[in-house]
Amino acid sequence: MVCSKTWEEHIYRLSRVLTKLQSFNIKISSKKFHFGFKELKALGHVVSGLSLGIDKDKVAEVLLKPMPQNKKEIKSFLGFAGYYRQHIKDFPSIARPLYELCDKDTVFEMTVERVKAFESLRQALTTPPLLLMPDFKLPFKLYIYASGDGLGAALHQVHIIHDKPVEGPICFISKQIKPIEARYGASQMECLCLVWALEKLN
Repeated sequence: MVCSKTWEEHIYRLSRVLTKLQSFNIKISSKKFHFGFKELKALGHVVSGLSLGIDKDKVAEVLLKPMPQNKKEIKSFLGFAGYYRQHIKDFPSIARPLYELCDKDTVFEMTVERVKAFESLRQALTTPPLLLMPDFKLPFKLYIYASGDGLGAALHQVHIIHDKPVEGPICFISKQIKPIEARYGASQMECLCLVWALEKLN
């Protein structure tokens, strides 16, 4: 993927890449080669100069499938949803009942809580926020949240879009906590979350 700020810069960078490929006698299929687009689909995402979104066609394929009927199908769904977890706020909290269902000692049963978790994740995948591309010349904002279900953080930034300041997410990160960490008090939990988020995003 070759990205550029201007058309002239784009042509220059493309020529360098193509020249290098030619020098190694590497050929590119014309069906897979696209240039000059303001946005494109790659690895299940829609990428533009301003934002990163989820490829709705990829999501639709999964959402058309029925409710999981066994642990293998639950794990498959969680693997798909987990791939997009940076788009989903509070992912561990939402997905916790489904992860608990994957435990080898847990009998498979789609309880009301688990069905709700499944539907909530599906809804989150169909209405994800667009993630802004980070601008390292601008300051960042970090929002953290911690609970007994897990740790989470949202990295935000204010961009000027159509001459107006707009604050939006760069990414969401999350993780489940260890049993011993669940005993922490509120202040300890928030400190744990802050340190983890800073290390994760560094």
